[in-house]
Amino acid sequence: MSLTLEQVQRIAHLARIEVSESEALATQGHLNGIFQLIEQMQAVDTSGVEPMAHAQDLSQRLRDDVVSETDRRAAYQAVAPEVEAGLYLVPKVIE
Repeated sequence: MSLTLEQVQRIAHLARIEVSESEALATQGHLNGIFQLIEQMQAVDTSGVEPMAHAQDLSQRLRDDVVSETDRRAAYQAVAPEVEAGLYLVPKVIE
């Protein structure tokens, strides 16, 4: 598939984009190049290829799940204006 100059100008008109003749010619070349690439990709036989979630079959290295900080909850709640049952109480914002 390739676009004609008139089709490029019509697309620009529908998109409300003003393009000059030289811009339309350059855009026609770029779009036709994209369409050629798409045709090349569609020509590849992928019947024996299973779908993949990622291009590379890698697994994420995970760090050990260990506690690295001390529990300071009591110290933080001691300086809070209002606390009840371990929760911070705040003024009601939405009625």
